[in-house]
Amino acid sequence: MTDLLGLAATPSLVIGGASGIGRATARMLGQAGAAVAVADLDAAAAEQVAGEIRAEGGKAVSLGGDVLDPKGATGIVDGARSALGGLEVVVNIVGFAAWSRLLDYDFATWNHDLQRNLNHHLFVGQAAARRFIEDGIAGRIAMVASVSGLYGAPNHAAYGAAKAGVMALARSMADEWGSHGIRTNAVAPDCIRTPRVVAGFESRGVTDPDDVVRADGMPLARWGHPEEIAGPLVFLVSKMSSFLSGQTLVVDGGMRAHFPHGGTNPMRAKLSDR
Repeated sequence: MTDLLGLAATPSLVIGGASGIGRATARMLGQAGAAVAVADLDAAAAEQVAGEIRAEGGKAVSLGGDVLDPKGATGIVDGARSALGGLEVVVNIVGFAAWSRLLDYDFATWNHDLQRNLNHHLFVGQAAARRFIEDGIAGRIAMVASVSGLYGAPNHAAYGAAKAGVMALARSMADEWGSHGIRTNAVAPDCIRTPRVVAGFESRGVTDPDDVVRADGMPLARWGHPEEIAGPLVFLVSKMSSFLSGQTLVVDGGMRAHFPHGGTNPMRAKLSDR
């Protein structure tokens, strides 16, 4: 059978791999034949995912650690490289949306949100690129941004600013490191049914999150699933995207294609008739 993705035996690191999009990505890489290091702040949960990959016949190890500071990020990258006997792929999922009005932000809160959603992408990217260059590897880096970095981000402005920064950082990394064969890209998801997001909606009394995107007129009229972001991430680190670098794939159920003033949204049809 042809290794269409070119990932067989490829040493790959997934940071934030213990749940949601990270878990789906780690498992999909394992199913594609990659050797996977699952890294997470929750070491026990990372090992559980690594065990799931091994149970399916794949090769996987787990790592615990925090990438929010440069030493922690370097430790995770070097730990994966050592455990797997090399490193060619890094996928960084880590991110957390906090909510606050702009007028209520203080510097500590703002800075903390940037640390959780932007700074670590620099630390991980630097650590990975240094090892790729040292080893003579045409490495691949994929990062998770968000559509909140493309639109306004009301009540989570720091998150939106950070995610816009992730997309800009992917372009800069691609530009500076491309001469070494290193490719860097990002994925910007819209509404995805991760356990944390679903729990947040349920806590506010929303039993079916799909109702929210239907009201907004999303063409596919449903939330995405973690596997539907994992797929584009795996594509970005595969040989199928070998001439793609510095890009952000927007995976949003068609939302950016939707005309915002009525259009095909049946919930606004009466307004269009006036």
